Amino acid sequence: MSIYDLKGRRALVTGGAQGLGESYARALAAAGAQVAIADLQDRGAEVAADLGEGHHFVKHDVADDTSWQEAIDSTVSALGGLDILINNAGVEITSLLTDIDAHEARKLLDVNVLGTILGLKHGLRAMRPGGSAGEGGTIINVASVAARISFPGIAVYSATKSAIDRLTRVAAMESGKLGYGVRVNCLLPGLVPNAMGAALAGDVAEIGLFDSPEAAVQAVVELTPSGRLAEEKDITEGLMFLASDQSRFVNGVALQVDGGMGM
Repeated sequence: MSIYDLKGRRALVTGGAQGLGESYARALAAAGAQVAIADLQDRGAEVAADLGEGHHFVKHDVADDTSWQEAIDSTVSALGGLDILINNAGVEITSLLTDIDAHEARKLLDVNVLGTILGLKHGLRAMRPGGSAGEGGTIINVASVAARISFPGIAVYSATKSAIDRLTRVAAMESGKLGYGVRVNCLLPGLVPNAMGAALAGDVAEIGLFDSPEAAVQAVVELTPSGRLAEEKDITEGLMFLASDQSRFVNGVALQVDGGMGM
């Protein structure tokens, strides 16, 4: 049972096949929304099927303009509209600044920044008056506490997440000024001990920044006033607030759900 009521809403979650994206999709469905999962991984189809009848999967590359149009069209056709867009898909590649590989940096920029830009482009087009959905709605861009801290080894990743924060504010202003009826907000999750978080801890230890993955995790905990890592449900609650009518006058903000780490 969810404390949020999203009955009648149609949501699209990018990167919804695993990790936090899957948690978002399941929480939205539990609150009554119909959910389309967009992902390059075929496991997204399994997650959509597990959510039950009325949910949808579309194979999707967030860095591709045509793929975005197809994902939006498929979602609107399958669900009958689009009210909530979660720009969640992202990648993290750890590297010292002196060792950054140009190809890897471009991948981070393509997926994290361009992917969000294209999501905003096609989401706003669909939700604005005269669009394929045309009833307004809300867009939530998922950034990271990395946008607010100076943690070593994740310079390019941090830059991409800072860009998402700024994109959110400009998009919210454009949407408002042009009468689109779409709220645009940003979620900044703290570190979660899931597969992505564990990989980061291992990577920063491997490049010599910490003695071990455990030491890296402890460093994060020590930077966090709440004294622990985030749990997926902590982050999901923040997203659900932004997706719901409880945040109807919240627009253009970056909501930090990080235990105070990025304050």
